Amino acid sequence: MGTTKSFRTNDVERAWYVVDMTDLPLGRAATQIATILRGKHKPQFTLHSDVGDFVVAVNASKTTLTGNKAEREKYRWHTGYVGHLRGRTLGEMMEKKPEFMVRKAVKGMLPKGPLGRAMLRKLKVYAGAEHPHEAQQPEALDISQKAK
Repeated sequence: MGTTKSFRTNDVERAWYVVDMTDLPLGRAATQIATILRGKHKPQFTLHSDVGDFVVAVNASKTTLTGNKAEREKYRWHTGYVGHLRGRTLGEMMEKKPEFMVRKAVKGMLPKGPLGRAMLRKLKVYAGAEHPHEAQQPEALDISQKAK
């Protein structure tokens, strides 16, 4: 009977992918990105190791929201001063900080702790179509069929 091979983080070759987020629903695109960052699309997937690939998400400002989430969902934070509880709707946050919102959506779908933080470091998000990762020769990854 054979044994199961457990892969370490250093044993895996990493690929680079570019995801165009234009007209993709935020949550559905984030699940596909989290799957790639985690490495679940590879046969070498190991639960306790970071075996995923790098993802460059472009056009984050053109991501869509389904339903009435733009008005319904609220984000709140406290500045640290007395009475300074701040808040914005998801629609306002997507207009002002689309990179932050895509990153936050993917972060919620990754493991918590040091392993999840290591996976999140492999995500590069840009509001426009330009990115500085051409030297890595990233492949274009079409997740539009999977996201629908």
